[in-house]
Amino acid sequence: MTGERRYALDGSVQSWPNDDGCVVIGGSPLTLFRLTSAGARTFGDLADGRAVGNSPLVDRLLDAGAIHPLLDATGTYSPADVTIVVPTLGPPAHAPTSAVIVDDGSLPPVEGATIRLDRNRGPAAARNAGLATVTTPLVAFVDADVALPDGWLDPLLPHFDDPKVAVVAPRIVTAGRPGAISAYERTHGPLDMGPEAARVRAGTRVSYLPAAVLVCRTEAIRAVGGFDEAMRYGEDVDLVWRLDDAGRRCRYDPSSVIEHEPRPDWRSWVAQRVGYGSSAGPLAIRHPGKLAPLRMSGWSVATWMLTVLGRPVAGAAVGVGSAAALIPKLPDVPPRAAFRLAASGNARAGEAIAHAVRRTWFPIVAVMALRSRLARRVLFASVVAVRHPIALADDVTYCIGVWKGMVTERTLDPIVPEITSWPGRRATRAVRREPGRRRALRLVRPSRDADVR
Repeated sequence: MTGERRYALDGSVQSWPNDDGCVVIGGSPLTLFRLTSAGARTFGDLADGRAVGNSPLVDRLLDAGAIHPLLDATGTYSPADVTIVVPTLGPPAHAPTSAVIVDDGSLPPVEGATIRLDRNRGPAAARNAGLATVTTPLVAFVDADVALPDGWLDPLLPHFDDPKVAVVAPRIVTAGRPGAISAYERTHGPLDMGPEAARVRAGTRVSYLPAAVLVCRTEAIRAVGGFDEAMRYGEDVDLVWRLDDAGRRCRYDPSSVIEHEPRPDWRSWVAQRVGYGSSAGPLAIRHPGKLAPLRMSGWSVATWMLTVLGRPVAGAAVGVGSAAALIPKLPDVPPRAAFRLAASGNARAGEAIAHAVRRTWFPIVAVMALRSRLARRVLFASVVAVRHPIALADDVTYCIGVWKGMVTERTLDPIVPEITSWPGRRATRAVRREPGRRRALRLVRPSRDADVR
């Protein structure tokens, strides 16, 4: 990336000056940067919204998810540089007139389709068939039930001026339609990655991008072999993770908002959720260790287990004590701020545990609840924590899919948590030195940012 750009700080970023420069904490998972005076000046420019040139520090902040580019409306690429590929099974509900329409073996065939597959081979194969015809530098994969508004590409294209960027996705929201499904998904849409921009990476706040709308650098997608045609679900997650492993940047930009049609009835809604969950098994085989349903310190787990056991005072003592133990591990951070980081992580860990119980461990905990008081309390607490009546059905149907995928692939990886001790050696280890950046300390937060370790 050349030239100067402006950046916005991620909402997680905090900073404190010191004698050598400053200390910055931010991103997902939380990463601590100890900056020299030169690095502190660059960070000050970033915080004030001034344009800065590319540097190792800017690259590290970008890759940590601590800063996000603020892009001008104009850039190297225009809509003419984008080929739209629409895979479809049956007549598409929405399709731009200039799109490459790939008929995925529909019966009867889709009239006017650009490409027709001889049989239904799944969305990954249909997208790859369209990709093979693309001659433009960029390609947009768009689902057949997505309506593209005017100007939807304008905020996304400038990201590709950074040659490392391989994929950019907009925010996908459920279209407002009559009925409970649409009403629920307007605030709990499975494709909605939220209102905040993000660097996309497994185990972070935005860990994947749905292929409902994906704008991609054509050569980057081809370099990793396109979509995995053996996957009926989760092929978009797999693609993003392979691109990230290859050193490419994947970005989420919610400044472009696109509506996706909800499922028309409860039967298809349940089938969709089960299908989504079933991708966990194939993804675990392809990406070992990236499917952990819970990532947090053992101290956070102990805090909440004691609370569920009816010992809230002991649980609070463990939570407060473990938060206090972080203070000497972060000598450059004000003690009150270090304590607050750990304590708030411990407090939010309960929601993450409840979420994991409902979406991955439900069968295990339900069986244990027949004999164990602790299991009954955990199950009860996880159900009570649900904030919407349909959300429990959402989680349980997804969980059915997870177990279906695990049985098919013969793996338990999707239900194995990543539990660690509180920061020790890891908390004081220097990663490496770079101009403007003395050391980095990674405080890893679990899925849904529920903890710090």
